[in-house]
Amino acid sequence: MDKPRLLEERPAREVIEKLKNEYPDAREILNFSNPLEMMVSIILAARSKDEAVNACTAELFKRYRTAKDYASAKPEDILKYIHGIMFASNKAKSIIGSCRIIEDKYGGRVPSEMSKLVELPGIGRKSANTILINAFGKAEGIPADTHVIRVSYRLGLADSQQPDEVEASLMKLVDKKDWGRIAYVIKFHGRAVCRAPIPICSKCAVASSCQKNGVSNSK
Repeated sequence: MDKPRLLEERPAREVIEKLKNEYPDAREILNFSNPLEMMVSIILAARSKDEAVNACTAELFKRYRTAKDYASAKPEDILKYIHGIMFASNKAKSIIGSCRIIEDKYGGRVPSEMSKLVELPGIGRKSANTILINAFGKAEGIPADTHVIRVSYRLGLADSQQPDEVEASLMKLVDKKDWGRIAYVIKFHGRAVCRAPIPICSKCAVASSCQKNGVSNSK
């Protein structure tokens, strides 16, 4: 495998600015109205489409409104609402387990600290970043999901496909004021243009700067 090519800082920042201009409305598309709903949605969204999550949480959130509601539920109760989601059984257990901790340790409120969030079942750093950004307006890092990893690597914004390393690379390139938004900008680009497995390079606003790491075929 060829060694990935990394953009120098100035052209990398220019690519980021172009993408920000290309997707001015990039945002979280999971539906939620409070931190608890955000957390539940994020647990359900792992390796599942956001649209599928929104379809099931519409009814789930009507039935379960507090951490105590989830904490006292059985997995099969929650499965009635989320059975169409990937790994639904494990996710139901994670939701219940997280809410029991939240109820017992945090008075029923989702914690707003990274160190506390990553201790909850089903919540890793990427998920915690997403919760902090959207539910609490706190950007301590950049959520590196599969779209962000793929696009950042292809473009040359990162020379790794490991989530923590991609996040670290982006944090060096992106002004902190934009940490809460840049993942969605890159994610939207990944959905619309820089798709897996074959990107649509002919429609890419930053094609002239792209290093095309890992790209063997394109449209």
